[in-house]
Amino acid sequence: MRHAMVGTIAALAILAATAGSLAATPSSPLAAILADPGRPEADRARDADRKPAELIAFAKLRRGASVAELAPGGGYFTRLLSAFVGPKGHIYAVAARPSPALTEIAGSHPNVSIVAGKPGEIPVPAPVDMVWTTLNYHDFKNSKQGDTDAAALFNQAAFKALKPGGIYLIVDHQAAPGAGASVTSTLHRIESVVVKREVESAGFRLDGESDLLRHAADDHSLGVVETGIRGKTDQFILRFRKPR
Repeated sequence: MRHAMVGTIAALAILAATAGSLAATPSSPLAAILADPGRPEADRARDADRKPAELIAFAKLRRGASVAELAPGGGYFTRLLSAFVGPKGHIYAVAARPSPALTEIAGSHPNVSIVAGKPGEIPVPAPVDMVWTTLNYHDFKNSKQGDTDAAALFNQAAFKALKPGGIYLIVDHQAAPGAGASVTSTLHRIESVVVKREVESAGFRLDGESDLLRHAADDHSLGVVETGIRGKTDQFILRFRKPR
């Protein structure tokens, strides 16, 4: 009995030492999704840097969940989120001007809908389980509706769009200490402390943060698309929760 208990503890320790979740195990749904030969090769090439399985696990996304994805771009995460939530879930891709790739994804995935509104609007038909945005929050600061930047409007809209207890996940490029939101239109970075303050002021509470995408070699001095740093920027991951 003692040997069995020791073996169990050792097995649990090994699991904890992976990505900290089912996402890292070869038999997990996420592993199968990432291995899907139908995924574009360009998406596969980004997996090592973006760590999608670990990120989805950290986000606490559930099968069958509904997600509003803000500014999905070419749909890298849209494809993965769609496959993970499955036919009982739904992805609302919030994009005023959807890319051709995103339009193709929505046309071939029944559980993906493109919804469009003004900057700062999340026009979902019913409250969702999660609002998700990656590498976009700094750009929201550069768009205005009157005197209010779109980031503040999106935070308010996310709070309204989420079910009680719902998750608001934000990933972005870290700015240098003290930079605040002053380099959002130049280096395309923002300090995580600014994001925390703004999102919490909209009514959310910080539920977790992760160092999964931290890169100590990034000194925060370069623009995020410059040669040598693109894909290797120091990024923060923040998980907020709407109170029940």
